[in-house]
Amino acid sequence: MNVIKRNGSEVIFDKVKIENAIIKANNSVEEAVRLTPVQIKRITDSVIISCEDLGRSPAVEEIQDMVEEHIMQHGAYEVAKAYITYRYTRSLVRQSNTTDDKILSLIELNNEEAKQENSNKNPIINSTQRDYMAGEVSKDLTKRILLPEEISAAHDAGIIHFHDSDYFAQKEHNCDLIDLEDMLQNGTVISETLIEKPHSFYTACNITTQIIAQVASNQYGGQSFSLAHLAPFVDVSRQKIHAKVEKEFKDAGITTTGEALSTVVEDRLRDEIKSGIQTIQYQLITLMTCNGQAPFVTMFMYLEEAPEGRTRDDLAMCIEEVLKQRMQGVKNEKGVWITPAFPKLIYVLDEDNISEDAPYWYLTEVAAECTAKRLVPDYISAKVMRELKKGSVYTCMGCRSFLTVEESQKNPDGSYKFYGRFNQGVVTINLVDAACSSYGNMDKFWEILDDRLELCHRALRLRHERLLGTPSDVAPILWQYGAIARLKKGETIDKLLYNGYSTISLGYAGLCEMCYRMVGKSHTTEEGREFALKVMQRLNDKCAEWKAAENISYSVYGTPMESTTYKFAKALQRRFGVIPHVTDKNYITNSYHVHVEEEIDAFKKLKFESDFQKLSPGGAISYVEVPNMQNNIPAVLDVMKYIYENIMYAELNTKSDYCEECGYSGEIEIVEDDEGKLVWECPNCGNRNQDKMSVARRTCGYIGTQFWNQGRTQEIKDRVLHL
Repeated sequence: MNVIKRNGSEVIFDKVKIENAIIKANNSVEEAVRLTPVQIKRITDSVIISCEDLGRSPAVEEIQDMVEEHIMQHGAYEVAKAYITYRYTRSLVRQSNTTDDKILSLIELNNEEAKQENSNKNPIINSTQRDYMAGEVSKDLTKRILLPEEISAAHDAGIIHFHDSDYFAQKEHNCDLIDLEDMLQNGTVISETLIEKPHSFYTACNITTQIIAQVASNQYGGQSFSLAHLAPFVDVSRQKIHAKVEKEFKDAGITTTGEALSTVVEDRLRDEIKSGIQTIQYQLITLMTCNGQAPFVTMFMYLEEAPEGRTRDDLAMCIEEVLKQRMQGVKNEKGVWITPAFPKLIYVLDEDNISEDAPYWYLTEVAAECTAKRLVPDYISAKVMRELKKGSVYTCMGCRSFLTVEESQKNPDGSYKFYGRFNQGVVTINLVDAACSSYGNMDKFWEILDDRLELCHRALRLRHERLLGTPSDVAPILWQYGAIARLKKGETIDKLLYNGYSTISLGYAGLCEMCYRMVGKSHTTEEGREFALKVMQRLNDKCAEWKAAENISYSVYGTPMESTTYKFAKALQRRFGVIPHVTDKNYITNSYHVHVEEEIDAFKKLKFESDFQKLSPGGAISYVEVPNMQNNIPAVLDVMKYIYENIMYAELNTKSDYCEECGYSGEIEIVEDDEGKLVWECPNCGNRNQDKMSVARRTCGYIGTQFWNQGRTQEIKDRVLHL
């Protein structure tokens, strides 16, 4: 058994340290109230059993809580008091030097929390280490100075989660929709260099990657761009190539028909499209931003965003090339084709591509093949989205965060504005904790829920106020040169924080476990569903109340919780013990999702979750877990058609792994090692070296490729197939 130290490193469990700590406290009190050696041994053994029952590596703080509890169970209150006093004294010493140990553990490469905190960050890389080191300083400042005690304590206790405190010290926002159309058509400035309107598709693609890298380095969340904004440059290249080919033929004395000329032009144009798309793909996964990772970026593919006719057909060519290149994958250092994490792809299902007789059905077939092999694209139903979003169809910001439709935010043509808008940040409520704190009493639950929501509100106000007064100069690419706005130098971003221009998100997690604690049933039952929907409505009502009072666009958000799921689970176990179906896992369920172990077919799952997606206007995504579907594309298409008719935003999860030791291509499995820790193992050769395998799994919307903490790994292991 291992132990997680305060600095995040993982070391072998040593019971002697527990025994010595108890002896030290015991020796500090009068002899008459001391424990006997036998009692000390029993307490030590009881603590060891409690640790083993957790089914995971305990944290030092958890072990100390257990020691206190078991000492008091033996009636040795003076010894317990001495132990608590010593613990408090050591805590004060640590607070005077709060970051040294964690930073040193990062540099020495033995911080297990950092290794598994973000499935797309490699903490061994120098640039990533620098980001983590800066993050530790920011978290320390945030906890000690920037946040009031009630918010900091609630965050530490797992009652709420104050997201991205490692970036809170700086005045950065979360995620956004890049106004790429404005930047390409009207020019922009990158690193004090004027970038004018590009004169070819390839150049437009290259500029796009530079914009994305700059944007990613000035915010902490995801970003999205539309492929439709690049489509007009296809014809720019076409005209350029046409003139060049015509001159070549003329210079060579070749007389040709218009058809033959067009064939040569279109062939060369396709080559340029291929090169341009390849540039985007490879640049985005090889660029390293100052966040120590590749940009978290989503490419949006929606045919109707381009004008009908040649431009839309050009967009279709681009989409087809994107899908074909993603199907192929990218080569790793061994020369093996693997699944890249970025850019995430979103493909919109609409009347022009959802049926066999639709003009762009062929693209949907390619998308289905791509999903079966590489997990993407994910799918937005234009039909359902128009019903929920006042006739609009638009992409999320990064993984799942959606802007709200605002009457105050419209384009000159009267359509609703989305590109150039952003999200200020997220605070998540742990619904499971609210339920457990009420001990099943329904009246108490609603009282606690309202109190916790107001706590989240105060935390969200802190995020908003942190951005107030920010000058546009801190990130010119965002605020001055078109990615979000074109403010003047020195102008603050304040006006963009109100009146619906940007959103701020109330996240939620654990709806499933909350229902089990309150009604004793899953939210897939009628009783559970009715209760869960009432809770969701309460969250939305609170956001509406705050928005009306403050003119700030609060919205309900289905939190993905990549690593927070483990933190919440551990906190719940510490506070309430192990409760079947509630706190008996090392994870809690994301947002409104059906529990990963619950048997339910793909179509029922999507239909059930669609009602909850409606009540998550700030963003949410549903998924179905499927086996290898590469030989059953018609079934993938059936799921896609069902998505189109029933749910706004969904994805299919398959497996895409490779073992570098033996060349096995298939599903690399999760097994327990001799110490009970979950590890990845090749079923063919038994390889467990994570550095010699490629594993791609849907983490929470994005594809993760750098492995996960024990809580998320258990959640991935527990997932049942829905098809």
